[in-house]
Amino acid sequence: MPLFITSLNSGSNGNCYYVGNETEAVLIDAGISCRQTEARMQRLGLSLDTVKAIFISHEHSDHIRGIVRLASKYQLPVFITRHTLRHARLPEQAFPIRHLRGYEPVWIGDLCITAFPKLHDASDPHSFIVSCHDTNVGVFTDIGAPCEHVIRHFSQCHAAFLEANYDEDLLEHGKYPFYLKQRIRGGKGHLSNQQALELFRTHRPAFMSHVLLSHLSKENNCPQVAQTLFAPHIEGTKLIVASRSAETPIYRIEASANSQPIRTIGNTTLDELLMR
Repeated sequence: MPLFITSLNSGSNGNCYYVGNETEAVLIDAGISCRQTEARMQRLGLSLDTVKAIFISHEHSDHIRGIVRLASKYQLPVFITRHTLRHARLPEQAFPIRHLRGYEPVWIGDLCITAFPKLHDASDPHSFIVSCHDTNVGVFTDIGAPCEHVIRHFSQCHAAFLEANYDEDLLEHGKYPFYLKQRIRGGKGHLSNQQALELFRTHRPAFMSHVLLSHLSKENNCPQVAQTLFAPHIEGTKLIVASRSAETPIYRIEASANSQPIRTIGNTTLDELLMR
């Protein structure tokens, strides 16, 4: 059974990733407003009725900014670790809270969502792999360095949202103060373009059909720089750079075949697209 994925927004101004099958979906993080989430999904022909839960990676504002309004309006359960919940200070009575633990799979219909630890400067950061039968999609952002958990799961993915936060030269010679540069590149901050490429080249499985470069810094990176670095090494995997200000197309991910992006026109629905 295929999975359908899109980045609704990716960057320090807000992160939100959609992964679903024909009948149910989840959001990984909710760092943009409810209104933006609704508008971007509508433009793609997606319905929030299919979204059954939100999974939170950590408590930084660009990952939780939109949770309260979105989860309250649609009464979506929010899966979050106890430590992250405590630091996020979310109103627990406004919507259902489900306590998340690393390596304890959560089933949402036919979707299996597994959280796993990562290196980042947050209270209890986790990344996710979403599976449907034999198809796996991973969300690998806000990672200081590729630890064994990240490497193991990346090597199982048919598609991945992969952080490429900064270009090393742009960060070094940019306007950020020294302490912030050290935080970003210090092992619990973010992946550079070069670190992301090394993870991709070394641990990408032969069956990975799509990689979406994600969480690019506005000041210390640019899409062209990241794309140019990856392009000579892509070897049949489709390369997409996720936008800081707009949704990507929907991509169909399947274990058994190469997938193509789904282009939506007007108010075309996902069901209509699936019938084509």
